[in-house]
Amino acid sequence: MKLAKIFAVLAAVFLVGAVAVATLGPEDMTLGDALGALDRLSLEGVERFVRLHLSNWIWDHPLKALLIRPIWLVPASLGIILAGASATAANSSGTPLNSRRRRS
Repeated sequence: MKLAKIFAVLAAVFLVGAVAVATLGPEDMTLGDALGALDRLSLEGVERFVRLHLSNWIWDHPLKALLIRPIWLVPASLGIILAGASATAANSSGTPLNSRRRRS
């Protein structure tokens, strides 16, 4: 039960953060633009590492597609995942939901 509450609080933090980033940030800011604004050399280093050690296809298709998404999508998706983890943790507490036992 404690783990479910922790996940719920983290989900709320990420979802509120996503709304704040979407509302207060520039509306056309992508994840690639935000990472480039932080440090342009690190983004180029990641590209070089992926192309050298993994595959050109991984950089060209899934990672470039991720980098053109809006910046608020990252905390929103983490919030949704954590909300699902909270619901799962709350339901797996060991007692069945439809228990025929009366509680007093």
